[in-house]
Amino acid sequence: MDNNKNLFASNAFKFVIILGIVSLFSDMTYEGGGAVNGQYLGLLGASALAISIAAGLGEFLGYALRSVSGYVADKSGKYWLLTFIGYGFNLFAVPAMAIAGKWQIAVLLILLERTGRAIRKPTIDAMLSYTTNSIGRGWAYALHTALDEIGATIGPLIAALVLFLHGSYQAVYAWLLVSAILALGSLTFARITFPVPARLEEGKTATETKFTRSYWLYTMAGAFFAAGIMSYELISFHFAIRHIVAYQWIPLLLAFSTGSGVLANLALGRLYDRSALKTVIISVIISSLFAPLVFAGGWPALILAMIVWGISYAVQDTLLKAIVAGVLPEGKRNLAFGLFYVFYGSGWLIGSVVMGLLYSRSLPLLIAFTVAMQLISLPLFFVARQMQNQSQNN
Repeated sequence: MDNNKNLFASNAFKFVIILGIVSLFSDMTYEGGGAVNGQYLGLLGASALAISIAAGLGEFLGYALRSVSGYVADKSGKYWLLTFIGYGFNLFAVPAMAIAGKWQIAVLLILLERTGRAIRKPTIDAMLSYTTNSIGRGWAYALHTALDEIGATIGPLIAALVLFLHGSYQAVYAWLLVSAILALGSLTFARITFPVPARLEEGKTATETKFTRSYWLYTMAGAFFAAGIMSYELISFHFAIRHIVAYQWIPLLLAFSTGSGVLANLALGRLYDRSALKTVIISVIISSLFAPLVFAGGWPALILAMIVWGISYAVQDTLLKAIVAGVLPEGKRNLAFGLFYVFYGSGWLIGSVVMGLLYSRSLPLLIAFTVAMQLISLPLFFVARQMQNQSQNN
């Protein structure tokens, strides 16, 4: 029995690491592009409102379409096929930015990249859920996300290096074709090595038979939290338009933030498996401090803000996935993640539009909005957790 348990844990760990490497190279690609998207769109003539709406719409598509791909994956069983299609769009839309001559075309490519992410994201999260019983729910998603964030750190560093060497924005996007190819190669290796991830499951991960009230409350909490997250496109636009940071340093700030996120993901993943609710509450409170810090002025506050932004994404990429994995209905894992992301993306879109409007009108109101949205999620997380505990005890 112990040997079987060790075998499950070993194979589960390998699967998480391999998919993490896929995410490392893919994040290197689109986060490298994301580090310069805001200023590149501004250079092509886009306004702050247009950039914020484009970012919000991209995130909305990237989340809303996940319910469709999740439903198709559950019904068809073609989760690997959908994963490959999603990564294809997700990865190769980024280097295509090098030939976008107008900001409208660049926006379309950003939306295509987000759409590809929507197609493959539920299948990846659902496949990872099969490993959570053997290595821990928080730890499984934390390991995967940490590798993801390492790529998200390297990508902006590549962008910064190209700019420091006096390369153009087009050159940045072109260089990211290399990491896109490496990501697709790693995904192919994962498919060959683990053709049926469900065989990795030890025990029963999806314990529910339907979508519970706690699931829907967690979904609402996620939507409010997302509404308070500020996109890096708007942040980088703010840095550039107000000459707060030299353009070469903007990708480095993103790299610093995602690098901080690597440590935050690992720490929060471990803490979640020990004390889930406390970890979520404290992390959300810290995340809500981002806007007051980033607009406070001065380098100390700015550096601290970027650390907090990394924690915000650790909440999004580790804690929220672990939460949803705990209330999955059997036979509808992909759909459950997809529906959660519909609400999350809707919150992000609404929040981005409001932030874009408030940015040119009142920074204090913008700060108040972001803080309020994230703090509103706290009582919802608390009530949902109590309902989940009651359901499990009955």
